[in-house]
Amino acid sequence: MSGKRIVAIGGSDAGISAALRARELDPDSEVTVVVADAYPNFSICGIPYYVSGEVGHWSNLAHRTLADLKATGMQVRTDTRATAIDAPGKRLTVRDADGHTGQLPYDALIVGTGAVSARPPIEGLSGPDALGPADGVHLLHSMGDTFAVMQTLAARQPKSAVVIGAGYIGLEMTEALTLRGIKVIQIEALPEVLPTVDPELGALVRTELETHGVDVLTNTQVSAITRTPTGNLLRVTAAATDGTTVTCDTPLVLVVVGVRPDTALAADAGARLGAKGAIDVDEYMRTSLPDVYAAGDCAVTHHRLLGKTWLPLGTTAHKQGRIAGENSLGGTRWFAGSLGTQAVKVFDLVAARTGLRNHEAAAAGRGWTPATTASRPDDHKAYYPGATPISLHVTGDTDTGLLLGAQLVGRRSAEISKRVDTYAAALFHGMTVDGLSDLDLSYTPPLGSPWDAVQVATQAWMREHHLDVQRRMARTSTEA
Repeated sequence: MSGKRIVAIGGSDAGISAALRARELDPDSEVTVVVADAYPNFSICGIPYYVSGEVGHWSNLAHRTLADLKATGMQVRTDTRATAIDAPGKRLTVRDADGHTGQLPYDALIVGTGAVSARPPIEGLSGPDALGPADGVHLLHSMGDTFAVMQTLAARQPKSAVVIGAGYIGLEMTEALTLRGIKVIQIEALPEVLPTVDPELGALVRTELETHGVDVLTNTQVSAITRTPTGNLLRVTAAATDGTTVTCDTPLVLVVVGVRPDTALAADAGARLGAKGAIDVDEYMRTSLPDVYAAGDCAVTHHRLLGKTWLPLGTTAHKQGRIAGENSLGGTRWFAGSLGTQAVKVFDLVAARTGLRNHEAAAAGRGWTPATTASRPDDHKAYYPGATPISLHVTGDTDTGLLLGAQLVGRRSAEISKRVDTYAAALFHGMTVDGLSDLDLSYTPPLGSPWDAVQVATQAWMREHHLDVQRRMARTSTEA
């Protein structure tokens, strides 16, 4: 249908991807993007590298400038907040920076409101006297949050900082602050840093942090952030699982313990919610409201191995947004699903994962009998200088031999992010663990081996579990 009125809410990955796709497919469409702040199409994933100084200017984080976006023919309304969706009447109520309200009629609406920082139950983070950026306490998820951190760095010139949380963003921010010459204490409530990988692999990341001077406290729960008696510093109080009380005085505290989907706007309009409170969508990104789509971190994720879940990732947001934009014009494209493929750089180490870990596969309810094998092949031929080991965990189903997941940790030079992509492609196409040995992968001694490290690891899994696979498959064949 030509000339449809498309409104997208959100100026990050999903909203902009949807708007760009709609304009690409139908230049006659009237596409409007409603952006709550002044920074459409900025890379939130790049924030740590601006804080570290590796990205010289914040404007370099823009995927496209505002002028670039407008040049496509879309309207971009910055500093404008969507306040209500009238689904029956197909109108969106908005409020601009001056407080003026208005309504945008639409033929199709795309909700890309994203996620907001999780605020843990720590004394000092809530209530009328809650500490905030002016006090040196920061949550980090937007460009506005970033500028506030940079203002604190400029005003206070901190020599130390506490980072609460050791997930992806927490680790990246710890590296960023360390590169600025700031002594960082990193506190994680769980037993190991980077809890999205197995603890043995997380321990390698911890060692990398400690090698670069970071004090890492795991199994430690922060209970309060208060001002010191002089008021010049912040006091972080925490308790370890062994009963030890920990206190740290610092001018800067970053709280990065994850995010939650921002769904209030859609929920108030009657949209059905799903996993983790995210907006429930089908594979076409349709919500339960007529002609209303949702994409990105605010929406549920269709996982190829788990079904519906919630897994906020920038790559997923781009794909879902593109699909929502196409389908808002009457298309029938569907989201092929995520595998949760992720990578993070921590100083000179890279950790990555795709698919499922052993306990995740066991809890999936799919009838799998998962097993995980650890191996440590070199990234390239040992006789060529500079070979380094890659710590690999491969998870497969011992009933069928199906590949279920992989985790990798190694030096940055070992191409960890590209090697995890090999596993991701194999998972996407439902390959067996043994089947990876048939892949025709590249080889040259400075970069790999005749059997690449990803294949050496799957062969290690087969040596440990092939008899289990053969016996179970034979039993299944006999029973059939």
